[in-house]
Amino acid sequence: MSTFQNIFKVPDLKKKLLFTLFAIAVYRLGGHIPLPGINVQALGLLMQQLKQQGSIFGMYDIFVGGALSRSAILFLGVMPYISASIIFQLIGSVFPQIERLQRDQAGRRKVTQYTRYLTVALAMFQATGIAIFLETQKFTSGAGTMAIVFDPGWTFRLTAMLSLTCGAVFAMWLGEQITEKGIGNGISFLIFIGCLEEYPSYFLRTAQLVITQGLSIINLVLVVIIMIFIVAGVIIMTQAQRRIPVQYPKRIVGRKMYGGQSTFLPLRVNTAGVIPIIFAQSLVVFPGTVAAYLPALKQLAEIFRPGFWGYDLLFFTLIVFFTFFYTSIVFNPGEMADNMKRYGGFIPGIRPGARTANYIDGVLSKITLPGALFLAFIALVPWYLINFLNVPFYFGGTTLLIIVGVALDTLQQIESQLMMYHYEGFMKRGKIRGRR
Repeated sequence: MSTFQNIFKVPDLKKKLLFTLFAIAVYRLGGHIPLPGINVQALGLLMQQLKQQGSIFGMYDIFVGGALSRSAILFLGVMPYISASIIFQLIGSVFPQIERLQRDQAGRRKVTQYTRYLTVALAMFQATGIAIFLETQKFTSGAGTMAIVFDPGWTFRLTAMLSLTCGAVFAMWLGEQITEKGIGNGISFLIFIGCLEEYPSYFLRTAQLVITQGLSIINLVLVVIIMIFIVAGVIIMTQAQRRIPVQYPKRIVGRKMYGGQSTFLPLRVNTAGVIPIIFAQSLVVFPGTVAAYLPALKQLAEIFRPGFWGYDLLFFTLIVFFTFFYTSIVFNPGEMADNMKRYGGFIPGIRPGARTANYIDGVLSKITLPGALFLAFIALVPWYLINFLNVPFYFGGTTLLIIVGVALDTLQQIESQLMMYHYEGFMKRGKIRGRR
């Protein structure tokens, strides 16, 4: 508690924290303002049904904090911006012009501007597709059939397209404001808040299941222990690094000689982050989503559902593939070796240049494999908890990785600012005794 009190003793940090909380409140408010012309009750029931079927729409609803179930004006959230950013990262490895722009500050500003333009285009495209999709949907129950859209037509489509596009642009702007004036990465923080949306209802549902004896006390204790180990594993794998020692020789600048420097090159075990799971999940649920609307492919829809061997095998394979694929895009051993050679740096025992690049690439490939297997495990374990231990909520996967990753990053930023003002951070440090 003393650490949290220290946050409010630093005026600049206090101002950033209050601004972040205000921005979160505005974002959450926008997540509860529904689109005009939508039957919110029918849409909520339909989304609950799609989540149980493992549909791509249910997965998307998790990232935006349930805003899709409420048909809120911000239910696109920052996902178009995330998609645009990933697209530019991918094309940067194909087009040298984009890659060169990303190397300096002025070029990165241009890429950021292009990303914003692409975000608007993607938001308009997605909003139009969602409006047309909602017009075709109906929820059927024992009480009858309810239409999702009260008055379908071009008036509704244009209204929905403009509202959702403006909502996506506003969410992007709000995320950038948090990054500039608040704490942490604003875009990641908004996704983090959306992922936390479901957890209060998860705990309430678990308590109700224990009271009605749908979940035994033994299973509950076992689930809590498994959850603790899973969170600990995610924290360890998020922060795990393989440090390669790098030596820089002595330099003479003018009449002064600067001593050599020993440092290290940190290679993260999970360089790709949550992107492989997002890519894999988007692809693996697509066949089941399409097959659900085509009676001839009903059997295919049953195979590509979470918990079935076809889904699990394909999901596992795609995660491992995308982990290596995305790591090769975001980390270039050749460029890293060239930068080290330019400044005179070298890895002890390894020649500069191509051999250094091959050595870094070999080490990265070795540590990426356990990272990929761990991502696949984290992505699949929620469905086994649900099927075998009767857990009434989804724990793990992309949401847990996002929550842990963003929380650690935010705490590290707060701690670094506290240490600047000579306050003790969240991590206790031993006292260093000086020599007499």
